[in-house]
This record gives sequence, C-alpha cells and structure tokens, in this order.
Amino acid sequence: MLVSGSSSIHVLPHSSASLSSPADPLAESKSNGLKESSSSNLKDPSSTDQAEKSQAEQRNLQQLKIRDREVRAHELAHVSVGAQFITSGATFSYQKGSDGRLYAIGGEVSIDTSPVAGDPRATLLKSQIVARAALAPANPSAQDKQVAAQASSLAQQARVELALVENKRVEEPRGNNIDAFA
Repeated sequence: MLVSGSSSIHVLPHSSASLSSPADPLAESKSNGLKESSSSNLKDPSSTDQAEKSQAEQRNLQQLKIRDREVRAHELAHVSVGAQFITSGATFSYQKGSDGRLYAIGGEVSIDTSPVAGDPRATLLKSQIVARAALAPANPSAQDKQVAAQASSLAQQARVELALVENKRVEEPRGNNIDAFA
C-alpha cells in the first residue's frame, strides 16, 4: 500500500483446489462393489479417465466462472462508492479456463488517500468516502480493511485539525466590540 497519496484496494487471487483422477481407474469401481471381469459391459479404462477428466474440467471451469463474478462484483463495489477518488479503474489478474477464455481471479482498484491540502473539512469528508469505498464489498479483503483503517486515521487527523481551527476562532479577539452596558 502506498501511504503517500494513493492506495490500491484489491482482491487476492483465489487458490483453487487441484482436481485429480484416481491413480487406478478401476479402483473407484472396485470400491463401489463392482468386480473386475472380462465382460464387455465394463467401460474401457481410457474412456473412464476421459470422463473423469472432463468432469474435473467442468467443475474447475464452473469454479472459475463463479470466482470471476465475485471478483468483478467486488471491484465494482469499490468503484461505485469511491468513484470521485478512484485513480485507476479496476485491473484484473486472469486465469485461462479449459474453454480458452480468461477468467478474473483477482483484481484491484487504486484510490487517492491523500489529505486535501489546507482543508481539514474536505479531508474529513474524503476520508469517510474512501473508508466506505474500501469496505463496500460484501467480503472486504485484508488490504481493503487496511485502506479503511488508513482512511479512518486520516479522518481522525482531520477532526483534530478542525478542532484546532475552531478553537483558534473562539479565542480570537473580536476587535471593535461596543460594550452596551458601560
């Protein structure tokens, strides 16, 4: 995270479980109570491997599609809430599926977290929007929470500056006051 004015809110790539077929193609049928025989109604082991591989590919492809939707929705939530302070649109990291398509498995959005120079009130408002944008997704990542914490810290600093400005105004002599009871 860059503290000097810009932060990235991102989703870390999702680790997917690796799917593999059993080492012995007949092991599964044996464990299901089927006996090995030379009869013609048993499937060819190579076609069983192909079917299992195809099912595994379909499951993996389905997981990639789900992850792609989650990642895109996550980044869109950041952009929609923090739009005025987003410094770059969503960027994604991709994984190629067995169908040849690219699926988003991670992403990030950069957002400006710098204070508004000379304006603590504007800084306070900005930091509140940045914090809401960071926590906008249904499941904020650790990075999202870190950006929100940084924005909350900036908001607190802005509140202190505002209090100092208000105290200074109250303590200033009012100059040309007329004492009506004199």
